[in-house]
Amino acid sequence: MTARTHRAYDRFMGETCTHLAEIKGDARPSADGCEDCLRIGGTWVHLRMCRTCGHVGCCDSSPAKHATAHFHGTGHPIVSSFEPGENWLWCYQDEAGFRLDGLEDFSHT
Repeated sequence: MTARTHRAYDRFMGETCTHLAEIKGDARPSADGCEDCLRIGGTWVHLRMCRTCGHVGCCDSSPAKHATAHFHGTGHPIVSSFEPGENWLWCYQDEAGFRLDGLEDFSHT
């Protein structure tokens, strides 16, 4: 797999992700919505999937920001969009957005 910078972030992110080894090819989505919001009856705006363990959490525009909370709680640095038609990744540690050739895309239904 090779990383290439996601065009949308070219102007904003000069850094590259140094945590590609944390991506697990066998990670599968833990839920079809934010796992934590579903458990507590919360709502979300957009979804992100942890590429280390598959945890699905809500984005930072959502009230609870569960995807970021998952990163802070576990140290798993990379998420991908879990939205239909989006195939970008974000590294919290390096604050870098990118695409990765050869990585399976997932999205909610």
